[in-house]
Amino acid sequence: MVDLFSVTGPLLRRLTPERAHTVTIRLLASGLMPPMSGKDDPILAQRLWGLDFSNPVGMAAGFDKNAEVIDPLLSLGFGFVEVGTVTPRPQPGNPQPRCFRLPDQQALINRFGFNSQGLEAAARRLNAWRHRRRRRPGVVGANLGRNKDSSDAVHDYVAGVYALAPISDYLVINVSSPNTPGLRALQDRGPLTELLSRVLLARADLCERKPPPLLLKIAPDLTDEDLAAVAEVSLAVGIDGLIVSNTTISRPDAVLGLPDATEAGGLSGPPVFALSTRVLRDMYRHTRGKLPLIGVGGIASPEDAYVKIRNGASLIQLYTALIYQGPALIHDIRTRLPEFLKRDGFKTIAEAVGADAR
Repeated sequence: MVDLFSVTGPLLRRLTPERAHTVTIRLLASGLMPPMSGKDDPILAQRLWGLDFSNPVGMAAGFDKNAEVIDPLLSLGFGFVEVGTVTPRPQPGNPQPRCFRLPDQQALINRFGFNSQGLEAAARRLNAWRHRRRRRPGVVGANLGRNKDSSDAVHDYVAGVYALAPISDYLVINVSSPNTPGLRALQDRGPLTELLSRVLLARADLCERKPPPLLLKIAPDLTDEDLAAVAEVSLAVGIDGLIVSNTTISRPDAVLGLPDATEAGGLSGPPVFALSTRVLRDMYRHTRGKLPLIGVGGIASPEDAYVKIRNGASLIQLYTALIYQGPALIHDIRTRLPEFLKRDGFKTIAEAVGADAR
């Protein structure tokens, strides 16, 4: 896998970011990418929300938007994959160009705007994957969004629950992308309470037994007061976890002056690591460790992944770093994390979660 990416990586980076993404999806779908070898160390195993994770490394939403390459991604060594963001109706997203590399910082700025083939297409593929006789083991969740021109955001999320809850291991309510006008306002206390309450009612109506866990994905740009309110609402209404965090609209010093750094959109990659990790630690404290958290944002090494775990993440997700380092990073994290855990005297990964946030 490392040798293959050493060839394909530079070629893909000669393409525009969006074209490179399309080609990568096609390569994965073709089956030409060899699977990762080796089993996960048992110290990495966790059972969360009644689901078994062989390792904590997940593919973040935004890569497999339309549930096209679930099995190929799991074969790369991911413990779980999150498809989406999926909108109720198909929509093209924002005008191109809408994705920009910042190679000096191995970062990315995007303003895709929830380009999606819609619920029908995603549900069809997810359902087909569920019923395959031979499929890779792993947890598969779905990230739900709203249509840009929708007049009723809550209705859009409820529609997503009805379509994908029966065939997803978990669901994510994404109210934190900076690229859909008005979306982040749904993180305010009043709208968030209404949204989560309505979505939970829809889930209960649809799934009487063992409904999929419901998670909320938040932005890294919230104030501490906002974070406290999100935590309070999340605990009060009874959702199952949080994903911390989405891309940031801020521009840290590390990217100032770089070509394309002033483009509108969400920044991802290593420059976001400190901010997203601070928000992760704060949310772990605000929720008093009562909700499992998925740590996302700037992870580019096994050491980064371990820092996220020690600051409250039960699971972690990657995306941007894979563009620059390739799938070998997944293997590196899976093999190095057990070394870190054993070095520090932890017998399970769960024991390390939040060790630096308590």
